[in-house]
Amino acid sequence: MNESTSMQSGVATTMSAPIAVNRKTFDAVMVPVYAPSAVLPVRGAGLEVWDQDGKRYLDFTAGIAVTSLGHAYPPLVEALCAQAKTLWHLSNAYTNEPVLRLATALIQATFAERVFFSNSGAEANEAAFKLARKHASKQFGAGKSRIISCTNSFHGRTLFTVSVGGQPKYTEGFGPLPQQLTHIPFNDIEAARAAMGDDVCALVVEPVQGEGGVMPATTEYLQALRALCDQHNALLIFDEVQCGMGRTGELFAYIGYGVTPDILTSAKALGNGYPVGAMLTTEAIASTFVVGTHGTTYGGNPLAATVALKVLETIQAPEFLARVRQASQNLVAALQTIIADYRAVFSEVRGSGLMLGMVLSEQYRGRAKEIVKEAEAVGLMLLIAGPDVLRLLPALIVSDAQIDEADSLLRRALGAFLAKPVVAQ
Repeated sequence: MNESTSMQSGVATTMSAPIAVNRKTFDAVMVPVYAPSAVLPVRGAGLEVWDQDGKRYLDFTAGIAVTSLGHAYPPLVEALCAQAKTLWHLSNAYTNEPVLRLATALIQATFAERVFFSNSGAEANEAAFKLARKHASKQFGAGKSRIISCTNSFHGRTLFTVSVGGQPKYTEGFGPLPQQLTHIPFNDIEAARAAMGDDVCALVVEPVQGEGGVMPATTEYLQALRALCDQHNALLIFDEVQCGMGRTGELFAYIGYGVTPDILTSAKALGNGYPVGAMLTTEAIASTFVVGTHGTTYGGNPLAATVALKVLETIQAPEFLARVRQASQNLVAALQTIIADYRAVFSEVRGSGLMLGMVLSEQYRGRAKEIVKEAEAVGLMLLIAGPDVLRLLPALIVSDAQIDEADSLLRRALGAFLAKPVVAQ
């Protein structure tokens, strides 16, 4: 074994050589809940990623809308390293300066008056759903506990959040599931009206559905949900875990829609890859929670809060958001040209800001993953949003040159895809 000795704070430590690993190691040591690509990235900078073999890729996934400032964004690296030299963790028996600064900045930038920090979007949504039920129980009694959400939504992987999400494939085998949950079609105002009642404590919606196919809500739909919640004393929850933090060209999507929720959840891009989530709400609703009602070990730790504050300060700048909107226009124009040139393959491009989906035509339904694999082969990292939609989520700092490169690479991938014979399923 290759070993070396170093001194840290006067104490001798022995360091072994790194364990040699490759993609096959995943199959040998990991619980098989994922099926990752054969590519094993080892380094990233901006929108570029390099694998173990030194091959370069253009990343149009941003870690599923997470690394919105790109990989190894220098100001974040600097902020994280500086904080790592001072204070890592205290627990919530104490507070810390970075988390108080972050909470203050989020309140100043949004409708919120109170913030709860977690480690992920699922935990932020779990807190939101618990708060909604607790608030309704306190204000109106235990019978007001039903939560309405949309089919094909995604709100996390805890038992509660995955049950609220409207995708049965994620709950199969995990029963009995939490009760008093209703699922309605997305963007269907009449279905929302039919489902709403005085027993509803909350209605939760993604302003732009991500996993459900990159589907933006209409303004009329969100306005109707706001009115229904007001009418029935229910809370309106916006899950902006994927579509928030500048992704739509606004700091949060609700701002662009002009519809204000009672609770908003955020994560993903909030930490640019450092795990952090947040639940934002008003003082009146937050007061339902008291000491001991809810909690977390790591949520709001100094490292996460330091990174998240730097992310927030960067993305909320008007000139930054203006560039996101311009980049969106440029990327949409490129994708529309591709769709016109490959009309047999695609039917439309939809989405908001830099959260975009290319919808496959009837002839090619179910084959989005094949196109993603061909794109990877030529050096372009893409995602799917279900079997029928290519999902593009580039970092918000994407340049026009990188949009042009993605256009070229995607065309090469489509050429390879169309050249291959269809394999019977």
